[in-house]
Amino acid sequence: MTETLWSEAISFPDALNEAARLTDALLERHLLTPPGLEARVVQAMRYAALSPGKRLRPFLVLAASRLFAVAPRSALQVAAAVEMVHAYSLVHDDLPAMDNSDLRRGRPTCHRIFDEATAVLAGDGLLTMAFGVLSQPDTHGDPAVRCELVSALAAAAGAAGMVGGQMIDLLAERQTLDIGAITRLQRLKTGALIAFSCESGAILAKASTELRLALKGYAHDLGLAFQIADDLLDVEGSAAETGKPVGSDAAAGKATFVSILGAARARAQAEHLIRQAVAHLDLFEQRADLLREAARFVVTRRS
Repeated sequence: MTETLWSEAISFPDALNEAARLTDALLERHLLTPPGLEARVVQAMRYAALSPGKRLRPFLVLAASRLFAVAPRSALQVAAAVEMVHAYSLVHDDLPAMDNSDLRRGRPTCHRIFDEATAVLAGDGLLTMAFGVLSQPDTHGDPAVRCELVSALAAAAGAAGMVGGQMIDLLAERQTLDIGAITRLQRLKTGALIAFSCESGAILAKASTELRLALKGYAHDLGLAFQIADDLLDVEGSAAETGKPVGSDAAAGKATFVSILGAARARAQAEHLIRQAVAHLDLFEQRADLLREAARFVVTRRS
């Protein structure tokens, strides 16, 4: 692997595709199927982690790392760990005890292909493997940096982040949430892992507090815009476009940005958030152009 991940002139679509290719190649190496009966759970882990997808979170890791000239090997280790955590969250989110979904990324969900118990174990396996990957010397030569990455990902994935957001999401089926509660839900459930993806490059580079805060501000606004776009797709999109069932939030009676604000106001809010997100990148000048393009992609995507 060369020390330059992407050429300076690479377009956003090409960078996104290359991030997916490189992340999937590393996931393949981390998720080798062992001999023995335990192979079944690794097969389920592979099914979940290597399913078709944009790999937006790994892209954010790589694009943020590029701002600081982080070694590609280090950035890719973090990108793979983030995708493992994301894949685990989708496996558990789709379970009958959660959202009870049969389709994800255009394919049957993990528990439909294997079984519920294996899907739970596959999610557990991906989550724990992610921390193992971050702890490896290939991720960074400084053990203190590896510890900081582990700590930051634990915060993003746990009760103060993604898990806490999922708990609020389940409660939303039984009680009405206002716009403030919905914003907090999505900041935890969706935004926390996106924030880690963006901040990890600064952690790897031991960057200044000012630069870390700029990336954190970008990620905060990007994460909320991402979720508003998802809410719009759930109302206006199709299963063929999104690769998963649509209309599920309305069927469950959940309040969303769209149900409270209406589609037009929700779309305007997403566009406002993207303008704010891009403004946080001014410190990085043209070096952050790929992250700017990613922000625009978030609100125009159809899947």
